Amino acid sequence: MAAPSLRQRLVPLVGLIAGMALVPRRTAYAEEPPTDSLAALRRRRPIYDTPSSANIREIAATTPAPASGLTTTPQKEAAAASPRRGPSPTDRLAAQIARSRLYLHRYAASAEQSVNTGLTRVLSAEDSLATTIRSLAPPKESNEKLLPGGIYVLVAAMAGSIVSRNRNIAFRFITPILTGVVTANYVIPRTSENVGNLIWKYESRFPVVRDQHLRIRDGITHFWETGKAHSQMGLSMAEDKVEGVVESVQAWVKQGR
Repeated sequence: MAAPSLRQRLVPLVGLIAGMALVPRRTAYAEEPPTDSLAALRRRRPIYDTPSSANIREIAATTPAPASGLTTTPQKEAAAASPRRGPSPTDRLAAQIARSRLYLHRYAASAEQSVNTGLTRVLSAEDSLATTIRSLAPPKESNEKLLPGGIYVLVAAMAGSIVSRNRNIAFRFITPILTGVVTANYVIPRTSENVGNLIWKYESRFPVVRDQHLRIRDGITHFWETGKAHSQMGLSMAEDKVEGVVESVQAWVKQGR
């Protein structure tokens, strides 16, 4: 029988080495290995023993958070961790209704304020007009009658207009006013004075009109005073002439006797 070759000798050796290299060092079980419950109870520490730091960390890591919400996590981190939810359609509808109600309330309040302001102005103007008319009426102790006095003033103004109808436009404009004012000062003097004070009150608000009124009044007063002085002087001269004539007649009569 022939001796085996070197190749045939090395093949079993290589197979043995490969088998030794591939042999597992740990036992692999297809199912969970059996556990001894008594051994686990023996390994469990009593509840009264002081736990180590490792056990404390394990307990803290495996213990769930309390239901009361008292956790060691900061509130900002908890808020950032919790997902944010936007407003629901019901919340948006409620917010829109609230804005609409506020807008309507502001509009109604503004309209009410405008109406109240307008009514206040109207009532103030009415009260001012009534007060002004009452202030023009003469006092009871003056015994002035507005009805016949007003008719006399109107007739005098119409008469002045009739008299000056063939004159120039300035004379036709001034004559009825002068005749009416003169008649009013004579017939209803207290009412004329009240009307003059009211006109002066309104004219005082406009300096130009006020100054023009003062100049016209001063001119009329000066003309009236000058005419009165001249008339008195003419009357005195006429009286002197009459007295001289009377004396001459009396002297002539005495000579004739």
